[in-house]
Amino acid sequence: MHNDILAHLDNPQYLEQLYRADKPTFRKAFELLYPQVESNLLAKAWHERLNYSQEGLMWGTGRDRMVVLLASLVAILLAKLPALLSLTNEYYYPRNIGFIAFPLLIGYFAWKRAIPRQTGITLAVLMGLAVVYINWLPQAPTSDTLILACMHLPLWLWSLLGFTFTGGRLQRDANWLGFLRYNGELVVMTAVLVLACGLTTALTINLFRLIGRDIVDFYVNYVVICGLATLPIVATYLTQVQPALVGKVSPVIARLFSPFALVMLLIYLAAMTAAGKNLYHDREFLLLFNGLLIGVMALIFFSVAETSSVSQNRVQLLILFMLSIVTILVNGIALSAILFRIAEWGITPNRAAVLGGNVLMLCHLLVVGFRLWQALTRRSDLSPISRSMAYFLPVYSVWTAVVVFVFPLLFGFK
Repeated sequence: MHNDILAHLDNPQYLEQLYRADKPTFRKAFELLYPQVESNLLAKAWHERLNYSQEGLMWGTGRDRMVVLLASLVAILLAKLPALLSLTNEYYYPRNIGFIAFPLLIGYFAWKRAIPRQTGITLAVLMGLAVVYINWLPQAPTSDTLILACMHLPLWLWSLLGFTFTGGRLQRDANWLGFLRYNGELVVMTAVLVLACGLTTALTINLFRLIGRDIVDFYVNYVVICGLATLPIVATYLTQVQPALVGKVSPVIARLFSPFALVMLLIYLAAMTAAGKNLYHDREFLLLFNGLLIGVMALIFFSVAETSSVSQNRVQLLILFMLSIVTILVNGIALSAILFRIAEWGITPNRAAVLGGNVLMLCHLLVVGFRLWQALTRRSDLSPISRSMAYFLPVYSVWTAVVVFVFPLLFGFK
């Protein structure tokens, strides 16, 4: 190795091949050789490369940390409002859980992306009107439209977060793949923090039990609830200031779970057929089936966001294309079951919401599947896939807004 490096010192490509073939041996041989060739510019570059070490972890500026601290305190205050205002948890949390984190995240990215002042005011007004509206709806635990509004409101707020993340733009150059990548990294970082906090919680509670103190109620009501409220904010901050923490983990997860999801989905469809499950009459099974569909669709989009290029990831793109085809088949089955139930028993708020959501997802999957096919056959870049995702996010936003703001009025709060 020593002689190879010396003989090819002015051949960067060959040196890179040597390094990639056996990094430890290359590093040791180069360090022994460096005093003889330190006047060579390329040798100096290799020396800096092999000896570079980042000086600690980057935690952002003091101003960043102050903003995150203030946002966390506001999130804790919002999470504890029922106790402060004597509100029932059953009334407050279903309606307002989305407002604990999403407005703060939207404000954080509005600040980081320096979105126009007018856009920021518009977002604030929209969220303010949403707060008033969702809490104005009559309290009826059995109301389907109220349940649907509470379920879809966080999704609508999520679409506003995507709009803010991309700098308040809906144009083609908006970084929608970056937003999807952020969501994947946020899930990974949140899972890590939940695991760490879970271990700390178990250790703390059991240590107090050893001295005869039961702190479960106190710990859950104050520490756990406050921790959960701040979790999205802290996890977001870590993904932004420490991208290396999850930047290499997310693509690995995407590559591992995509083929697993494809095989699992095929086996599940075969097992469902063999078991004789009937989606057309089993409402609970249809709901679970739709949940599976949403999860697999999210995995497809996350995996696309983590796929950097076509030439280096053709196998991954092929798996994603096959997964999209199978998911389209699953969506078609679920859609036919929904149409059957509407034809047999009429339209209801739940059926209308599920029908609209499934039609949108089917259209989206068809477009993404077609773009994946183009990327595979024509070896084009991934920008058309990114644009297809960009086109549909505003559509999802409009649909969730219809379910939240129109359905209760349309169906008479039933």
